[in-house]
Amino acid sequence: MKEPAMLSAQTDRFVHDHLPPADQWPEMRYDLPELRVSEQFNVVQALFDRAFANGHADRPLFRSDERTLSYAQALAEVQRIGHVLTKDLSLVPGNRVLLRGGNSIAMALAWLAVVRVGCIAVATMPLLRASELQAIVAKSKPGAALCDVKLQDELKTALATDPTTATLPLRVFNVGDAAAALPDSLEALARHHSATGDACPTADSDIALLAFTSGTTGKPKAAVHSHHDVMAACEAWPRHVLRATPEDIVMGSPPLAFTFGLGGLLVFPMWAGASVYFPSIPYTPEAMVTLMNRVGATICYTAPTFYRQMAPFAKQHGVGQLRISVSAGEGLPDATRQLWKEASGLEMLDGIGATEMFHIFISSPPERVRGGAIGQVVPGYEARIVDEQGQPVPHGQVGRLAVKGPTGCRYLDDARQAQYVIDGWNYPGDAFSQDADGYFFYQARTDDMIITAGYNVAGPEVEASLLLHPAVAECGVVGRPDDERGMIIVAYVVLKPGEAGDAAQVKVLQDHVKHNLAPYKYPRDVIFVNQLPRTETGKLQRFALRRLT
Repeated sequence: MKEPAMLSAQTDRFVHDHLPPADQWPEMRYDLPELRVSEQFNVVQALFDRAFANGHADRPLFRSDERTLSYAQALAEVQRIGHVLTKDLSLVPGNRVLLRGGNSIAMALAWLAVVRVGCIAVATMPLLRASELQAIVAKSKPGAALCDVKLQDELKTALATDPTTATLPLRVFNVGDAAAALPDSLEALARHHSATGDACPTADSDIALLAFTSGTTGKPKAAVHSHHDVMAACEAWPRHVLRATPEDIVMGSPPLAFTFGLGGLLVFPMWAGASVYFPSIPYTPEAMVTLMNRVGATICYTAPTFYRQMAPFAKQHGVGQLRISVSAGEGLPDATRQLWKEASGLEMLDGIGATEMFHIFISSPPERVRGGAIGQVVPGYEARIVDEQGQPVPHGQVGRLAVKGPTGCRYLDDARQAQYVIDGWNYPGDAFSQDADGYFFYQARTDDMIITAGYNVAGPEVEASLLLHPAVAECGVVGRPDDERGMIIVAYVVLKPGEAGDAAQVKVLQDHVKHNLAPYKYPRDVIFVNQLPRTETGKLQRFALRRLT
């Protein structure tokens, strides 16, 4: 890759200067012609230009119960907000802008405006507390913050604790009818500016966003993605697997601050000329199904746990015009796939991605699903299963997943870069096997493998077995150190209402696993809990369970 400074428009060089050493970068592959872009390239403007060139200017882009914006109207709003950023807040290309908000039209417009003017979006999960926000602020050193008016308290607390951030410009958005009473709100300021203006002439290698990992393994890291990365992601999985159309209406639960949500609920629909529905209330499983039917959604994104919880409501109310159910964010147990298929009539579109890779790189469309497999490698990417020395293993053997393609991991100022990228390959930290037809079978996170009495047991495999039992609502399986066996398998189980969490239930579940899996894989300890620790994106935090054992 060329040196970023050659064509860069980002005069603030903080992120560029804190990228990993070049010899620790992944090998970026642009083998397919659609993965290549010009050296001067702004991804937000390119997405709008694509929509206009395809005749979608007057088609809806953003929908909510309060308003609908066409592509042309959305661009006008983005341009106005861009003037606020550059004129009112005096930001320059390369400045980081912290974004804090739920999934809303206002949050989407703010993200697009930040990236279009050449700044770097640092979106944060809505449920983060002040201490977690402090860590992100300290790492990214933003020049300004844009925050949903309902979420400002924790951010103000976070900023006030450090004299260097206490005076950071903060503008609230999503204020609705209160905008007139809040003259410094983003919406109020934007109304004073014109809906014209050129996008920043960024280089394709200029940075578009810092994506903070969701913390399933502990301390979050900041993954750096360029304008080229975002467009390459649009041209890979969405083009070859999702295959959305301009007629699609997209909805889903992953936050826009999570790359699963940013792709699925913003940039991928824009690439396809489709529209996105943002709810005015938080999603619950029942509300998701109800709204799905009411708004005519055709594509849904959420995590396996949510699909499992949605299934009874889908069975009761139907799923309307839904045609694609995308599952990602964590492993999809086959029991959940079958439960959803029975309830909705739809085959789940599964996939594995990573914040470090921006989005999904292994997945197959519903017509090519193979039982138990996540799918095949997405065109544009290359994947293989290797041993601890990085050498390919035979088909059917479990090993480490290694990936390369048009996106890849670059952490902001983090020594863990050397663990993720080795000899140009990205190592997402997953244990997989692959069959002779190129289908990949997920086993576990590599740090979720439990070695007990000399046997390797994947925690998700035991979880999948437990989920087949009608008494189990959710579960998480980890290993606990044991003097005799090295480790023993421990299952944390959330039971369905009305089920007794007693010794008899423990034996029932243990016998159930013994019946479905090799006997050494049964959980020697079963602990009943009211809820499992999860990230805001729905991923199970096994590291938190391990702390309890």
